[in-house]
Amino acid sequence: MGYNRTKRGTGGESRSGKNWMSAMGILFIVMAIIIALRNLYFVSTYYSLGFYIDNYTNGQINNEKFVIAMIIAGVILLYWGYFKKKENHGLHGEQEWRRFNDGK
Repeated sequence: MGYNRTKRGTGGESRSGKNWMSAMGILFIVMAIIIALRNLYFVSTYYSLGFYIDNYTNGQINNEKFVIAMIIAGVILLYWGYFKKKENHGLHGEQEWRRFNDGK
């Protein structure tokens, strides 16, 4: 059917969609949200919501600071995966070489 994204008529298999950086960025952001919600549940059952918010703004290194770092890293990976990939100014790989030579 049409589920596979490979071209079989070009002699070899070239795959499109190898954007692993954006997938890792989404994974980082989703995991940060899960950790933040878990911390909100555990902290708010024992302490107040103000204590939870204070963990984001105090000077100690704690789990909430890692949530912020994971969100920043996820956004950087998303940016790198989606926008840096489109700034390809030359032929770099086998897929581009095939695309260039199939046009003859």
